[in-house]
Amino acid sequence: MRWNWTQPNWPNFRYDRAAIEPLERRFLLSSGEILGAVRHVTGEERDRLRIELLSEEAMRTSAIEGEVLDRSSVQSSLRRQFGLTTEGVPSRPREQGIAEMMVDVYSNHAAPLTHDTLSHWHGMLLSHDRGLETIGAYRRHDDAMQIVSGRIDRPTVHFEAPPSAQVQGEMDVFVDWFNRTAPAGSTPLPALTRAALGHLWFESVHPFEDGNGRLGRALAEKSLAQNIGQPSLIALAYTIERDRKGYYDQLEAHQKTLNVTAWLLWFGETVLNAQQVTLTRVAFFIAKAKFYDQFRDRLNDRQAKVIERMFREGPEGFKGGLSAENYIAITGTSRATTTRDLQDLVEMGALNRTGERRHTRYWLDLQTSNTAEQRLGERSGG
Repeated sequence: MRWNWTQPNWPNFRYDRAAIEPLERRFLLSSGEILGAVRHVTGEERDRLRIELLSEEAMRTSAIEGEVLDRSSVQSSLRRQFGLTTEGVPSRPREQGIAEMMVDVYSNHAAPLTHDTLSHWHGMLLSHDRGLETIGAYRRHDDAMQIVSGRIDRPTVHFEAPPSAQVQGEMDVFVDWFNRTAPAGSTPLPALTRAALGHLWFESVHPFEDGNGRLGRALAEKSLAQNIGQPSLIALAYTIERDRKGYYDQLEAHQKTLNVTAWLLWFGETVLNAQQVTLTRVAFFIAKAKFYDQFRDRLNDRQAKVIERMFREGPEGFKGGLSAENYIAITGTSRATTTRDLQDLVEMGALNRTGERRHTRYWLDLQTSNTAEQRLGERSGG
C-alpha cells in the first residue's frame, strides 16, 4: 500500500474544480449571513456570544480526540485571554491551553503562517502533557508515526506519516503553499478548496508527536477566516464531532490517493453545515437576550434556575421537553409548587405547554424559527 506522501506527484492533489464551485458560492453567501447576524449583537452581548461559540468549539475539537474538558474552566480561560472578567472560576492547565490557542487563531487569523506559529500553538495546547518527548517543536523520534486501532499485538494501521527526518522539509513546502494560496498570495485558492486541501495535507504530514487533529482543525479555521477577511466563528469542530466516524473514514481514504475531489466535497458540505449551526446559535442567542429582557424581573428564584438550565441545553432544547419531574429534580420543590410555577410560566408567555397529564411537557417560547434575514430585519427595523 502506498500512502499519499509516497506517491510520485505528492503533494500535487487532483480535484474537479467545477464540482466544488457551487459549494464555494454557498459558503460566501452564508459567510455574509453570519457576519451580518453577529453585527446585530453588540457590546457585552457580543463578548458573551464570542465566548459561547469559541468555548463550544474548544470542547468539541477536544472531544473528537476523546478528551473531555470542563466548560466553565474553558470559558473562564477564554474570558481571561480576551481581557474580560472571569467571575472567579479557576482555569485548569488543559482548558487554559486550548483557550490560548483558540484566541490566538481568532485574534491573529490574518497573519501569515509560520513554523513558529505552529510550534507556539502546539506549546499552548500540550504544555500540560508531561508524557511527550517534544512539545512546541516538530517530532524527532525514530519510531514510525502511525495511526492505529485494535489490539496491541495485532493493530490495524490506518495510516503511516512521513518519517520524522522528513518532517521539516515537508512542512517547509506546506507553509509556503499555505501562504501562497491565501487571498493576497501569488496563487490564491477559493476558501473551501484551500481549507480542505490544507487540512488533509497537514494531517498527512502529521508533524507533531501529538495534537495534530486539533492543530489541523485550527489551521482550517485560520484558512477560512483569511478567505473571508475576519474570524469565521463557524461550528466546524461541533459538526465534525457529530460525524466523527465519517471524518476519520474520509481522511483515511484520501491519505491513500492524490485524487481528492470526494474529500473536498465532503469537507465543503461539512463547513456549510457548520455555518448553519452557527446561524442557528446566533439566532438562539438573540432570542435568549430578548427572552431575558422580557421576563428576567418576573421570574422567582426557582423559575430562574429552571429557565437557566433549559437555556444551557442550547438550540436543540431540553431533550423530550421539560416535565414536572424535571422541574422538581432541578429545584427540589414540592409538586404543588411545581404546578403553580409552571402554570405561571405558561400564562406569562415564557413557556409553551404540549401534551396532557403525565405526558405534559414544557418548552421555551422562543422566536427562532424565522430565516436569518427575517431575524435581522426585525432587529434593524427593516
